Amino acid sequence: MLDVRERLLSTTNSHNSPRSFTFGSVALGVKSKMALHRLFQLSSVLRSAVSLTLRRNIGISAVLFQRAKELDPVQKLFLDKIRDYNSKAKTAGGIVDAGPAYQKNLGEEVIKLQRLYGGGDLNKFPEFKFTEPKFDEGGK
Repeated sequence: MLDVRERLLSTTNSHNSPRSFTFGSVALGVKSKMALHRLFQLSSVLRSAVSLTLRRNIGISAVLFQRAKELDPVQKLFLDKIRDYNSKAKTAGGIVDAGPAYQKNLGEEVIKLQRLYGGGDLNKFPEFKFTEPKFDEGGK
């Protein structure tokens, strides 16, 4: 690529004007030389931006490539425990291994919240009712 760049930016034989450059058989003017120079600058900036993006996203791509491989033993154990807890929670219908002390504390906290916020069902999102304001039209 450097050889092509040198040929593009070098001056030609003496039979061409001093302000023209050639690449093969095509004569290029000074403006064309500047445009090519800017194109090469843009390509190097673009190349560095792409390489920076690839370096930043190497962590994401490593995770994606990891899925194709076998999980290491610690990850496998962690996922097995999460799946086990999920199945226990579904069969228990709530918190796993919740004893009577937990249920007692939960009941007390629910009673406190109902007292503080005026009762009602705490498991349901509250319904809001807004009334339209009445405007006086006779205040002229």
